Amino acid sequence: MASEPQQPQLPMFYKDLMPLNTRDHKNFRNRMTETAPWLSNQHMVPLTADEFVQAGRHFPIIFSSGENPLPLALMGLNEGVNTYFDDEGKLLETVYVPAYIRRYPFILARLSNESEELSLCFDPTAEAIGEFDEGEKLFNEDGSTTDQTKSILDFCEKFEQAGRRTRAMTDELNKHGLLMEGEVAIERSEDPGKPYVYRGFRMVDQEKLRELDSETLTKWNKDGMLPLLYAHLSSLDLMRVIFARQEQQGTMPAPDQQQNG
Repeated sequence: MASEPQQPQLPMFYKDLMPLNTRDHKNFRNRMTETAPWLSNQHMVPLTADEFVQAGRHFPIIFSSGENPLPLALMGLNEGVNTYFDDEGKLLETVYVPAYIRRYPFILARLSNESEELSLCFDPTAEAIGEFDEGEKLFNEDGSTTDQTKSILDFCEKFEQAGRRTRAMTDELNKHGLLMEGEVAIERSEDPGKPYVYRGFRMVDQEKLRELDSETLTKWNKDGMLPLLYAHLSSLDLMRVIFARQEQQGTMPAPDQQQNG
């Protein structure tokens, strides 16, 4: 039996990690759940570059602050507010669901700091996996993995590959100094002069993007990166849609509240 992975800090959503193995989990099944309570108070979710076009139709796409910016799908303008999932974690309407959410409770992780190999792990606190009467089996009677497990592993591997492409994109943006501190001010018509100001995130600097040399622009366009940046910039208009959703749902903060990306 492999030892449990040593994680100095668990990824978002995950409360614990355990390597999936035949010996301990031979009778485990993976079942569908209609709710995701672990998502109800998350106002942003990590996003891969591969998802920009689809996700950008439904959510504002921003970048986190810090040395290693991470793309995020914004589902609420304030911490603890998710306008697309109710308090029980049930999706309120049909929208694109980021791969980071669909991957849970599974993930590829290193079992130790010294190991470079990634193993399929899961969050044992999740309600979607366990010894249930319903759901898809993860192992056959002979201990081999089922098609369900192979499909989960394939999804997680593709997510890791998308993550590497995303890091390559953000590295390029950092290299050319294209990420700037973002700020959005939104006023309600009934409260003129009292804007709600959202900061604490980063976005592509459109002016610097326009001034970028033609060789780099041509390369980014050929690599498919340029359309992704335009999808990000276009999606920022949806911050006003999120604002309206919060207003309708009664989750508005006081004016001048900061959004921490």
